[in-house]
Amino acid sequence: MIFLQKPRFCVSQNFSGCTNTMANKVIIYSTPTCTYCKHVKAFFKEHNVAYEEFDVAADKDKRAEMVDKSGQLGVPVTDIDGQVVVGYDESTLKQLLNIA
Repeated sequence: MIFLQKPRFCVSQNFSGCTNTMANKVIIYSTPTCTYCKHVKAFFKEHNVAYEEFDVAADKDKRAEMVDKSGQLGVPVTDIDGQVVVGYDESTLKQLLNIA
């Protein structure tokens, strides 16, 4: 998959400090009250991972997209270059993002 456009969110806000602006396309489907969603986003911040976020509590189309990808309604759902991670699984996130 070729990532031609920068994600809408990056920890550095100008993408210069992000480690994956062109390497990985990262999407997180979350809700505002989800504790594990906050853990995933904190992990991304710690590792300077750029990502696009969708609030599936407010966006029914993105919620349907998330269910199509993951087969369930639980959050967080993270899509890294088409590989879906359900929940907060740090070791899997590190592996998919090539973080040591």
